Order: sequence, then C-alpha cells, then structure tokens
Amino acid sequence: MTDFMSRVAKAADALRVLFPPTPLQDNLYLSQKTGARVLLKREDLSPVRSYKIRGAFNFFRKALAAGDAPDLFVCASAGNHAQGFAFVCRHFGRRGVVFMPVTTPQQKIDKTRHFGGDMIEVRLVGDFFDDCYRAAQTFAEEAGGRMVPPFDHHDIIEGQATVGLEIVAQMPDGVTPDIVVLPVGGGGLAAGVTQYVRQAGADPRFLFAEPAGAPSLKQSLAAERRVRLAKVDNFVDGAAVAEIGRENFRRLKDFPADSVTLVPENRLCATMIEMLNVEGVVLEPAGALAIDALKDLSRRELKGRTTVCVVSGGNFDFERLPDVKERALRFEGLKKYFVFRFPQRPGALRDFLALLGPDDDIARFEYLKKSARNFGSVLIGLETKDRRNFDILVKRFDEAGWAYEDITDNETLAGLII
Repeated sequence: MTDFMSRVAKAADALRVLFPPTPLQDNLYLSQKTGARVLLKREDLSPVRSYKIRGAFNFFRKALAAGDAPDLFVCASAGNHAQGFAFVCRHFGRRGVVFMPVTTPQQKIDKTRHFGGDMIEVRLVGDFFDDCYRAAQTFAEEAGGRMVPPFDHHDIIEGQATVGLEIVAQMPDGVTPDIVVLPVGGGGLAAGVTQYVRQAGADPRFLFAEPAGAPSLKQSLAAERRVRLAKVDNFVDGAAVAEIGRENFRRLKDFPADSVTLVPENRLCATMIEMLNVEGVVLEPAGALAIDALKDLSRRELKGRTTVCVVSGGNFDFERLPDVKERALRFEGLKKYFVFRFPQRPGALRDFLALLGPDDDIARFEYLKKSARNFGSVLIGLETKDRRNFDILVKRFDEAGWAYEDITDNETLAGLII
C-alpha cells in the first residue's frame, strides 16, 4: 500500500465515527437508458448531503492530531463546504466562523447554522464569493484563526479520496469499473479519487464533468497550466470555480483536455427534473453533473461497461425549482419566448390565438413598450407538448405575416426581460 493509500485508509477509518460509507447503488433506470451498468455513488446521502464533510473532517483531524491547532477555524463558502465545516466544528467542539456572501440563499445559511449549532458564527460579507473569501482570509490573519480551504490542500484531497476508497471496496465481486465519472469544481474530489483508484490497481477511463459556464479544468488542461476564468456562470454553484486548485491541478495535469466534458446548464436542469420525477432523487446542480455527462457518451461507448457516477450533493433549495423547470423546458425545446410586433387593433389577439394548435399554450403575455401608435412590442412565452410543434407554429407566423423575433437563446435579451 502506498503512503497516499495508507493516509486515505486512516482518514476513512476515522470518518466512520460520523457516518458509514455512502452507498454505491445499481441504477436500473440509467442502466436501461444507456446500455451500461450504471452505479451511483450517493454522496447526497452523507450527513450534510454532500461529500464536502470528508475533506473538512480530515483537515480538522490532522490539525488536532498535530497539536498545533488554534482555538478558531475559519472558512468561506456559499454552500456545501460551509455545511461540512460547521458539522465538523460541532463534532470536535471547536469554534468556527463561516463567511458567506450576502447573496447566499437563506436556506443554506439556516442549514449551516443548524449543523454548527453554538460552535459556529455566520458572517455575511460581500455580494460575490471573491470578496467574501478575502474578508475571511483577513479575519483569520487578524484573529489568529486557521483557514480551512474548500479544495486546495493535501489534507482536503485525502479526505475526498475516501470516496474512491469506498468505491473500490463496494464494487461487486469480480467487477472493476470501466468508466468513472467525476464532477469537478475546485478539483479536490477528482484529484483524490483518481489517485486512489489508480493506486488501488484499477485502470478505468476517467471522465470529468464541468459546468459549461465554468470550464476551469478543461481550459487549464488545454493550456497545460492553470487558467483563471475571466467570467463564471454561477448557476451550478457547487462547481462554479474560476480557477482549479493549485495542488489539485498538479495531480490532474496529465489527463487530456478531452477527458473533460462540459455540461450545458439548461441540459443539466433537464437531468435534475428527470431524476426527481423518475427516481425520486433530489439533486443540486453540481450533484447531477456526473449523471448528465453520460449524455455525451455514445451507446457504443457505454454498452456493457460498468460505469460509476459520483453524485456529489443533494442540497437543493426548492425555491429554485421554477427556474430549473424553466431551463429544462427550454433545453428540451418545449418552451420558447418571442417578441412580437403586435398591431393595436380589435381582433389582433384573436387572430394570433387562432394560429395555436391544441397542444400549444401561452405561458406569458406581456406588453413591453409601444414602439409606435399602431403597434406594440409583446413578449410571448409559449409551451407545447412536442418540440416539433414549434416548426408548425413558426411556419404559421410567417405565412400570416407576423413580425417577431425568437429570443429563447439570446442570453442577453432573455436575461433582461424573461
């Protein structure tokens, strides 16, 4: 056993005081859909509904064992790292301060306080994570606290690698994984699991799933150096990281850039809705990344392959559900938005309604601004039961002489008025 494997084994043994190994479950639905044997590593079933508790626990455990741990620990997080940190603070009886952006949903703030109890304090600072993180660092330096990083530290990586240890131990007798799909944000999970699984003697194909709006690992692998993204789409908040961790990239840098698949945010929403409706599994956006990435593999690549997908988290705020459903419908082509130049005359609306089919429905109708005395700009959202119905509708609009623009995929306009 290598030194790394030995350290991970010790971390896993110590972790058992908090919770047993999360299950590795055969998923019949995904297996039938893909032709592979799909097993889900259910990190959404940990005490804090994500794998982040593993790294935080290992960081605390080793700091306390070294005998130089301060009385105060500090972290900056808008989500799962904060909750894992808080849980571990209470377990070890150590004071902790959690810095969160002011824009953090109340549900996440409440859950962090619930897990930490009297041992933690939550401070809301800044509108964006970078501002929050700088404030946390400054406070830790001034107060003599120890920063607990979310991913870029060898103790955090060792803790997350316990996911890999459990996968290896939980594989059915005589079966080794052919494909392992890992979600990537800062890279702690991916760095730890790949190293452990390889050193355990398995040689699967590793596939990394990143949000399309935060391709930090993919761009860094392509450039052969760490790349800091100028802009990040924060929708997949658990994996929207501007720069892969330094230590994490060092361990991942030999993977080819094409081992990273970029998951479109709207497609990810369709997967979340699918897993909720079909399997009854509640996933946060980052938690659905690995499952969604299966869509980028052909049936020929998957057929007969034993495929492990790490489900990294299930901390979903149901206040986001309308937005997730909206994005899913748009991805599936079942909902579109148009801006029509609507004539201001009696019967105009009736003429428009006559063009709709029996499966078409108006989900939104809103006058934006009258562009002239006789016309007005109208935002119209349409839903249908079959995406092919929009081809029929567009043909009818054109034949009837309507002036309109489809703004469904216009991110600038859609972001302003939808």
